[in-house]
Amino acid sequence: MTLLILEWLGEQGVNAVIRMDAERLADNAPAWTFAASGGPLANGMRADGRTVRQCMSVALARLRDAGLSVPF
Repeated sequence: MTLLILEWLGEQGVNAVIRMDAERLADNAPAWTFAASGGPLANGMRADGRTVRQCMSVALARLRDAGLSVPF
Protein backbone atom coordinates (compact mmCIF):
# COMPACT_ATOMS: atom_id res chain seq x y z
CA MET A 1 0.00 0.00 0.00
CA THR A 2 2.85 2.38 0.81
CA LEU A 3 4.18 2.23 -2.74
CA LEU A 4 0.73 3.02 -4.13
CA ILE A 5 0.55 6.05 -1.83
CA LEU A 6 4.00 7.24 -2.95
CA GLU A 7 3.02 6.81 -6.60
CA TRP A 8 -0.25 8.71 -6.09
CA LEU A 9 1.58 11.53 -4.31
CA GLY A 10 4.02 11.78 -7.22
CA GLU A 11 1.09 12.11 -9.61
CA GLN A 12 -0.08 15.06 -7.49
CA GLY A 13 3.31 16.75 -7.80
CA VAL A 14 4.40 15.83 -4.27
CA ASN A 15 7.95 14.63 -3.60
CA ALA A 16 7.81 11.84 -1.02
CA VAL A 17 10.16 9.34 0.58
CA ILE A 18 10.01 6.68 3.27
CA ARG A 19 13.10 5.36 5.00
CA MET A 20 14.23 3.16 7.86
CA ASP A 21 17.16 4.28 10.01
CA ALA A 22 19.09 1.34 11.50
CA GLU A 23 20.83 3.56 14.06
CA ARG A 24 17.52 4.80 15.42
CA LEU A 25 16.24 1.22 15.44
CA ALA A 26 19.26 0.14 17.51
CA ASP A 27 18.54 3.02 19.93
CA ASN A 28 14.92 1.83 20.25
CA ALA A 29 13.72 5.10 18.70
CA PRO A 30 11.10 5.44 15.94
CA ALA A 31 13.13 4.15 13.00
CA TRP A 32 10.67 4.78 10.15
CA THR A 33 10.38 8.25 8.61
CA PHE A 34 8.06 9.55 5.91
CA ALA A 35 8.73 12.98 4.41
CA ALA A 36 6.85 14.89 1.71
CA SER A 37 7.06 18.33 0.12
CA GLY A 38 6.07 20.25 -2.96
CA GLY A 39 2.96 20.22 -5.08
CA PRO A 40 -0.12 21.22 -3.11
CA LEU A 41 1.73 21.01 0.22
CA ALA A 42 2.40 24.58 1.33
CA ASN A 43 4.98 23.32 3.82
CA GLY A 44 6.92 20.09 3.91
CA MET A 45 5.80 17.45 6.37
CA ARG A 46 7.37 14.57 8.23
CA ALA A 47 6.02 11.61 10.17
CA ASP A 48 7.94 9.09 12.28
CA GLY A 49 6.93 5.71 13.68
CA ARG A 50 8.29 2.58 15.30
CA THR A 51 6.78 0.47 12.50
CA VAL A 52 6.09 1.26 8.86
CA ARG A 53 2.37 0.90 9.58
CA GLN A 54 2.51 3.40 12.45
CA CYS A 55 4.61 5.81 10.38
CA MET A 56 2.23 5.70 7.43
CA SER A 57 -0.83 6.04 9.64
CA VAL A 58 0.57 9.29 11.06
CA ALA A 59 1.65 10.42 7.59
CA LEU A 60 -1.80 9.84 6.07
CA ALA A 61 -3.46 11.79 8.88
CA ARG A 62 -1.05 14.70 8.38
CA LEU A 63 -1.51 14.64 4.61
CA ARG A 64 -5.29 14.76 5.05
CA ASP A 65 -4.91 17.64 7.53
CA ALA A 66 -2.87 19.43 4.83
CA GLY A 67 -5.74 19.03 2.34
CA LEU A 68 -4.58 15.95 0.41
CA SER A 69 -7.28 13.31 0.40
CA VAL A 70 -5.22 10.19 -0.28
CA PRO A 71 -7.60 7.61 -1.80
CA PHE A 72 -6.03 4.59 -0.06
